Amino acid sequence: MSTPHTSQAPHVVVAGAGIAGLALARRLAHHGWRVTVAERAPGPRPQGYMIDFFGPGYDAAQIMGLLPRIRELGHDFDEAVLVDERGRRRASIGFRRFAQALGGSLVSIMRPDLELALRENLPEGVELIYGAALTGVEERPDGVEVRLSDGRVLDADLLAGADGIHSTVRGLVFGPEEDHLLHLGFHTGAFVFEDADLHAELRGRFLLTDSMGAQMGFYGLAGNQVAVFAVHRTQETTLPKDPRRALREACAELGWPVTRALERCPEPEWVYYDNVAQSRMDAWSKGRVVLLGDACQAVSLLAGQGASMGMGGAFVLAEELDRAATVFEGLERYEARWRPVVAERQSAARTGTSWFLPDTRLRLRLRRLILGLAALPGVDRWVASAMSGRPSRVVEDLAATPLPETSGGAAGGR
Repeated sequence: MSTPHTSQAPHVVVAGAGIAGLALARRLAHHGWRVTVAERAPGPRPQGYMIDFFGPGYDAAQIMGLLPRIRELGHDFDEAVLVDERGRRRASIGFRRFAQALGGSLVSIMRPDLELALRENLPEGVELIYGAALTGVEERPDGVEVRLSDGRVLDADLLAGADGIHSTVRGLVFGPEEDHLLHLGFHTGAFVFEDADLHAELRGRFLLTDSMGAQMGFYGLAGNQVAVFAVHRTQETTLPKDPRRALREACAELGWPVTRALERCPEPEWVYYDNVAQSRMDAWSKGRVVLLGDACQAVSLLAGQGASMGMGGAFVLAEELDRAATVFEGLERYEARWRPVVAERQSAARTGTSWFLPDTRLRLRLRRLILGLAALPGVDRWVASAMSGRPSRVVEDLAATPLPETSGGAAGGR
């Protein structure tokens, strides 16, 4: 690959220090690239929600040697329980049974903690810059020029946009956001608060309101902290100025323990809040600019696995760049290999919207029934498969494929 400084290793600028961006940084540094990660936030974001981490990202984490640390930061839950507005149990599923149905390859972890596991001990060759938003991109015959808000101008061989569903890179290079997002009719929020009594009530359980229109879930964390995530139906695509007020209005009628959580909801800057949407792109790369993670493959909260897909896609991109003769060949192979996996998960999410948050009482009752049947032998695997989607071996198969003997990777070609 031609570089502005041919005596040096190839250089990639990664926009975004989230899960996809940090995973790409680690893996490309492993393959000998120089990596600059530019993050617009002033530091690591503390906001986020609990995720069930499994699938392609889990496979990638295992290959990269990150799994022991991820498990150390993870949380154990015995069961997921649906409760009515009075806190009465309506249905449940054994969490360990669900994990066993996935072969034990599952960790429940807070999203900021997963980022921490990726950020810790970054390899030599990775520079991480906070408070640096992208302000301009200019492609040249032998590279790409990236301008940052702190005044830096970086010459790179590749710009990777891993800056989320509201991607600045996508907007600068591929066009306005409204051309590339499919809103699914929901908003979601998450926050953490301290409550010793509610924490004791949870006792290793994940509680989810058995409700329509809006829903809230609860996890117990270390100490007396309680993590909350919420989702509610809305056709509004503009985000509210005050997310705390929006959550209080949407979830006010859900009863116990929601009323308690809404009272203790922190200041708006400590609340994660966003649209539930999917990225829709005809192509994931243009010249020497490529998108990954939610910038091009957001599957949405409804499908789950967003973090896993972000890490899995980053791994595939890094491996294909390492195996290809040129950057352009690597980008083409990355999209050809990974797009079918993303398309399947996005399709499953759109199909399952009415089951994730039922819109009729019939679907509400059917969801209870299905969860109740999940305790039966054989049915548990069917339920786990329905909730997790079609398994993919893309990451495992790619890692097991030896490098072509004649290939020097994209670092050696043009």
